[in-house]
This record gives sequence, structure tokens and C-alpha cells, in this order.
Amino acid sequence: MEKGSSLFRPSDYVKITIFGFALTALWQSLHTIILPLRILDFVPESQKNTSLSLLTLSGLLLAMFVQPLAGAVSDRSDFKWGRRKPYMVLGAFLAIVLIPGFGYAGGYAAVFLVYCLLQLSVNIAQGPYQAFIPELVPADKRGRASGVKGLLEITGGLSLVYVSSIFMDRYNAGMGGNNLWIVLGILMALVFITMAATVLLVREPRVAPTAQRTPLMETIYCTFRKEIWSNRGFGWFLLSRLLVFMAFTTIQQFALYYFKDVIGVSDPAGATFRFAVIAVVAMLAVVWPAGYLSDRIGRRLFTAVAGLLGAVGIAVIALLQDYNSVLWAAGIIGASMGMFNSSNWALATDFAPEGEEARYLGVANMATAGGAVLARVIGPGIDFFNARNPLSGYNFMLMMCLTYFIVGAALVWKVKRPAQPNQGMARSNTEPR
Repeated sequence: MEKGSSLFRPSDYVKITIFGFALTALWQSLHTIILPLRILDFVPESQKNTSLSLLTLSGLLLAMFVQPLAGAVSDRSDFKWGRRKPYMVLGAFLAIVLIPGFGYAGGYAAVFLVYCLLQLSVNIAQGPYQAFIPELVPADKRGRASGVKGLLEITGGLSLVYVSSIFMDRYNAGMGGNNLWIVLGILMALVFITMAATVLLVREPRVAPTAQRTPLMETIYCTFRKEIWSNRGFGWFLLSRLLVFMAFTTIQQFALYYFKDVIGVSDPAGATFRFAVIAVVAMLAVVWPAGYLSDRIGRRLFTAVAGLLGAVGIAVIALLQDYNSVLWAAGIIGASMGMFNSSNWALATDFAPEGEEARYLGVANMATAGGAVLARVIGPGIDFFNARNPLSGYNFMLMMCLTYFIVGAALVWKVKRPAQPNQGMARSNTEPR
């Protein structure tokens, strides 16, 4: 594939984003189903929210820094078979080795260690992989590419949440540890297959032989240098993205406990899956059209509308708090997430200058990981309020999500980006569309 509007084919969108299918399948199944139930094997019921928060927060803090570092190192690489693919292979194989650790773990500390190491491994692969869209896709098609990326990520998340809910409900009911191993085996296979497909199908552009390579240690040292933060529009973009992802992640992370404690369902993993299915159907309906239209109408508009739509979904849950209403809210939140994923990521790619795509997108994704980290901080707050007034902690959680969505939507209007994508942030501070 070559970068150019006439040469970039529809199949190329899939080739450069298929790895995202496995990445989202991995994290969605772990965060939504596997980890919330697995840690119940090792921690008291009263400490489950705090323990889950501490576990995932620590791993995501590592991800925040590993991903842009790996991206920056790949930017200065010149392997014969690509700048990005060698790191994808390394990270994927490390992940495949680590995933069985969740089954072998004999205590909370072991789960904690495996999860942190998995975050390191996967982000070694993800940081470089993310550069494919700004590096290979014409500027006028990045919204569509981001839409396809979102579509594959959504279907990947849905497929494994479904599988996980079936087998992990059986595991939770005491029907055998083999149910956990089946899920872990499928995750390992997905990571390997999608990594191999990317390596075989994607043709990366060759780096000019005369291009000067920054020494490795200097690259690591300069990954977060001050120039990357000098554009105020980029700073507002990061803050807006962080807040919206705090809201999305909070709902995802604590949905199973919400169904179990507040709604009182007998199959919390199954209920969480049904919530996810409705959300995913809504996401699938909007993610590609939103990406396509963001190329024509503007990234900021769709990002702001997505945030406000998410706030509406949270309000429905908070005001009604019954099973059917929560499922309706799932559709609203799903549509919000679909719109946000495609339009906001397209906006992120517009900030990435040529030759530093992976570094800039790694820093941009610090807001994603940062939102996920800060979302976990609310876990002790949920347990704190629940201990004083049963279930009040979940009302606190919903109130905070509502705030995240509204403020995140408002801040996107302060975002300014370069007039021409891929030309560096320092050149212009003009209004984005």
C-alpha cells in the first residue's frame, strides 16, 4: 500500500487496523469480566472495588509511559522489514507468554505482577502499531480509517466479552478452572493471528538511507520533551480526551459490580455482557459514519456531541436505576463511544508530524491510559460511601461520570490544531473543523 488518495484501497483500512481487534478483545475481556471475577478468588468481598482499582491503576500507569517510549524508539528505527513491525512481534510474543499467568496465579500479588508485565508487553507493540494511520493514510481519509479502526476494536471487544461471560459465569459458579483456561487460550490465539496478519500484509514505507538516526538513549530522554506540550490546543485535546475516557472506563470497570449489587441480577457476568452487546450494536451503527462525516464536517463537533450523549446515558442510569433502563442507557453510551472513538482519534492523528507519528500518538494515548488510571481511583470512594450508606457509592460513581462527560465535551471547543495535518504542531494554531 502507498500513501495517496488514489492508491489507498478499502482493504488497506483493515490491514493496518486488524491488530486493534485483538488488543481491544484482550483488555475488554480482562477488565470487564476476567479480572473482576478472578480477584474474588483472593480478596474479601468488601475490598473488591479497591483491589480491582489498585491492580488496574498500577498497570495503566506503566502503559502511560511505555507506549510513547516504544513509539518514539520505533520512529528512529530502520529495520529492513519496517520501523513498527519488529516491536509488534516482540510485544505480541511477550503477551502470549504472560497471558497464562492469570490462570497459574495463586494469589492477588501474582495476578498483580502478571497484569503489570502484560501492560508493558502489549504497549511495546501498541505504541508503534498506532503510527500506521498517520503514516500510511492520506489526510483526507483518516476519519474513515479511524472509523474502521473503531469498528474492529468494537467487534473485538464484543466477541471476547461474550465468550468471557459464558465461560467465566461457569467458572464463578464453581464448574471448573478449565473455563478460565479456555478464555485465556482464545486471547493468546487472537493476539498471535492478528499480529501475524499485520506483519505479512502491511508494507511499511522505507526509511531513507541518509536519514539521521537519533541515538537510542537520546530518543528515550527526549520522548516527553517540552516541545510536545507547547501547543495549547494539544493540551486541551489531551485533557478533554482524558475526562471522556475516565467516564467510559469507570462504567466499563464497575459494571459487573453495579449489576450484582444495585440491580441484583443472578448472573452479573451475563448481565454485563448484555449491557456490552447493546452498547456495541449502537457503536457499530455510528462508528464508521462518524469517522466519515468527521472528514467532511469536523472532528470537534462529533467529539463534543459524543461527550454530551454519554452524559445523557449516565443520567438515565442515575435517575431510573432499574435493569431495563440501564440497558437503554447502554445504547446511548455505546453511540457516544462510537462517535468519540472515530472522530477524536482522527483529530489525534492530525497532530502527528511526519517522522514522529508513533511518539505523538503515544503521548496522545497517554490521555486514554490516564483516563483509565484515574477511573480506577474512584474504586476506594465507592467502597467508602457504600460502607456508610449501602449502595451510595454507586450513586457517587455515576455523579462523577456525568461530570467527566460534560466537562470533557466542553473542553474540546478549546482545541486548536495545525492548519494542515501531519505538518507539525508548532507551525500553526488555527481552528480545527
